[in-house]
Amino acid sequence: MTLDSTRIAPGELASLLGSRLCHDLVSPLGAIGNGVELLEMSPDYPGIASSPEMRLIAEAVTAARGRIQAFRMAFGVAQGDQRVSRAEVQRLMDGVSAQGKLRITLDAEGDFARAEVRMVMLSLMCLETVMPWGGRVLVLRDTPGWRLVAECERSKLEPALWAWLDGADGRPPAPSEVHFPLLAETAAAEGRRIRHEFDATGGEIAF
Repeated sequence: MTLDSTRIAPGELASLLGSRLCHDLVSPLGAIGNGVELLEMSPDYPGIASSPEMRLIAEAVTAARGRIQAFRMAFGVAQGDQRVSRAEVQRLMDGVSAQGKLRITLDAEGDFARAEVRMVMLSLMCLETVMPWGGRVLVLRDTPGWRLVAECERSKLEPALWAWLDGADGRPPAPSEVHFPLLAETAAAEGRRIRHEFDATGGEIAF
């Protein structure tokens, strides 16, 4: 007797793994955040809410939760015709910039296809890689597509990574660079062409 099996594409399996990891990390971080809030409200610890140690813990938990939500969007499963509100996109971008070096401005209205927002988040991660010393990014909804316009004092360019966005095989990415081939893979699945240019002081990614 043979058993029918459902084949899962490698990219989809990676997305399922990303969703699982992010889901399992959100809960304990939420518990830590709730514990911090209870300590701050407790009469047994007067003044603890204003202590630098507690503020450091609270800020770190908030930043971690925001970052994981951004990872969930970028690396998780996008099903069907899911839509994402502008407010949620703004929260995701705040998660990327929290305790980071990018200052991100969103210029878009309405709600958006989750697959598009996933590409935006992956693009932001690419810009983080190319601007490790920080910079500014304007995210524009330019119907029917998106533009991410970046400015910085200096950048770290590596053509072998950007080659992925041209549909070519770039060099094997490090774990911290996996967003480059993932962006290329997502764009191909959505039938989108990525345009990009970058120099020492800025550039853009558009699709």
